[in-house]
Amino acid sequence: MPEKVPDIKIVPLGAGQDVGRSCILITIGGKNVMVDCGMHMGYQDDRRFPDFSYIGGGGRLTDYLDCVIISHFHLDHCGSLPHMSEIVGYDGPIYMTYPTKAIAQVLLEDYRKVQCDIKGETNFFTSDDIKNCMKKCIGCALHEVIQVDDQLSIRAFYAGHVLGAAMFEIRVGDHSVLYTGDYNMTPDRHLGAARVLPGVRPTVLISESTYATTIRDSKRARERDFLRKVHESVMKGGKVIIPVFALGRAQELCILLESYWERMALTVPIYFSQGLAERANQYYRLFISWTNENIKKTFVERNMFEFKHIRPMEKGCEDMPGPQVLFSTPGMLHGGQSLKVFKKWCSDPINMIIMPGYCVAGTVGAKVINGEKRIEIDGKMHDIRLGVEYMSFSAHADAKGIMQLIRQCEPQHVMFVHGEAEKMEFLKGKVEKEYNVPVHMPANGETVSITAHPKLDIQVPMDQIEQSLNLDPNPAKQRCPFVADIVYDQETDTLNVMATGDNESLVDDDECMPITLSLSEIIRGRQIDWKRLAKELLAFDPHLQHKDDGIEMFHGEITVLANGDDENEIELIWDECREPWIKLIQKTLYENITPESSPEPMDPMEPPATEPEIRVQA
Repeated sequence: MPEKVPDIKIVPLGAGQDVGRSCILITIGGKNVMVDCGMHMGYQDDRRFPDFSYIGGGGRLTDYLDCVIISHFHLDHCGSLPHMSEIVGYDGPIYMTYPTKAIAQVLLEDYRKVQCDIKGETNFFTSDDIKNCMKKCIGCALHEVIQVDDQLSIRAFYAGHVLGAAMFEIRVGDHSVLYTGDYNMTPDRHLGAARVLPGVRPTVLISESTYATTIRDSKRARERDFLRKVHESVMKGGKVIIPVFALGRAQELCILLESYWERMALTVPIYFSQGLAERANQYYRLFISWTNENIKKTFVERNMFEFKHIRPMEKGCEDMPGPQVLFSTPGMLHGGQSLKVFKKWCSDPINMIIMPGYCVAGTVGAKVINGEKRIEIDGKMHDIRLGVEYMSFSAHADAKGIMQLIRQCEPQHVMFVHGEAEKMEFLKGKVEKEYNVPVHMPANGETVSITAHPKLDIQVPMDQIEQSLNLDPNPAKQRCPFVADIVYDQETDTLNVMATGDNESLVDDDECMPITLSLSEIIRGRQIDWKRLAKELLAFDPHLQHKDDGIEMFHGEITVLANGDDENEIELIWDECREPWIKLIQKTLYENITPESSPEPMDPMEPPATEPEIRVQA
């Protein structure tokens, strides 16, 4: 009999049924690991730090913790790190990716300057604390297995979200915990989508749930809406402020607005906060391998921020008359340049603020999004008369993305953190119903114990399996489907078919990257009745979603979209896993759209007459 495996125990010290101050304590196989050590941006007292008294009575943490892991550089995930290591006391290893290690130190020092040099705080960590803390940090590469000791190992996977963000697998023996940090399952204009290697099957998946009840509209629709609102506002003579963080969403929206200004031949000035371009260029050039293919190609030709229409903020430009657009930091309006400009512009109804991401409760940004018309800022009341728009360009996984990761990883247990309790509860029910997996959502300070059952691997010779099949007269069993991985070898330019699970090297091969194929087809008609079309498609997916820009089926694995501004065209997009459904879906589309010509729906087993667009998502 295998030995009894100790329970896996997990307790949030921050981000339990809450967004902000992420800090999770994990005990697995007798090892204690802290993942993330964030600061709550909504508080100015000790409540901004995680409650370390849960660990060893609040004394030094070195003897209790085997290691600390930081998922990415956002302050709600790393902001309390110098406080934890230098003030509470921890001398052990702190692991993070190389981009996180480079950027976190700069952001921590910036934040310290704001709190101490500008706001005059005394109960805060110092510059020396930050330097001493960073000396304990160890950089790690994606997919690199790091042996913390003889039993405990960790491994990082790409998380999207921001430059350097990683999910971390924490493993002792046969059991593992996969902690996502913040992640995004959808690629954007400068980063790829989150991905783990095939074969990663954690005992427990700890996932963020910031957007647990949200299924965002298509990115194309959101981008059109954003550009339209900015354009309309500046055409009326208004000023538009877009609060962003220095790295991440700023790059995404600048790329978008630059191309639109060029296309529309607009001359209204666009500014971004001083230092934003210089710092962003430095880090994106240094860690170019973390970006998507478009950005890698862009850097060959020019700097990412050498824009024609966007330039650094000039002194006093916010006081100049006439329309303008300003990208300013920080993103939640909790201080800095964005709050300074907001106070000047907020009372004029011709102006506009666009909030492109989540704001922690208690910040000025959260109050603005909630529609408050009078807000106290730095001891003075301000009337909020400018237009307020909230559009989620946030680089977090939405409900569909969270479900997608659970489907890929097939964990034995799921735990939600970094979200609001009501939203977690909704997604908890959905996951338990669809995947029959127990879901936990502990509050701060609440311990969850998960029984880790021992694993026993049994190898059965192939001749015995064949003999067993031959003895069974049931032809259905003999025609058991063969599940395989198709592997493309770039060096030999060949395709190999390998039985799933038979080739162990695939799972451990850092160079082997899984891809998902999506195919699309343009269908043209004279009249498209979207309500009628959605009603007909309900026969295939009773849970489809009819949105402003189209119809989403099977959690986005099949979508029917309006093709741009042409009201007579639709685009049918499907993942290869839904290929068996396409002939039926096409038939329904042709029957419900009055076509200019009525081609026969293509047979899914045969290639189309014209080669469909193939999108490869790594």
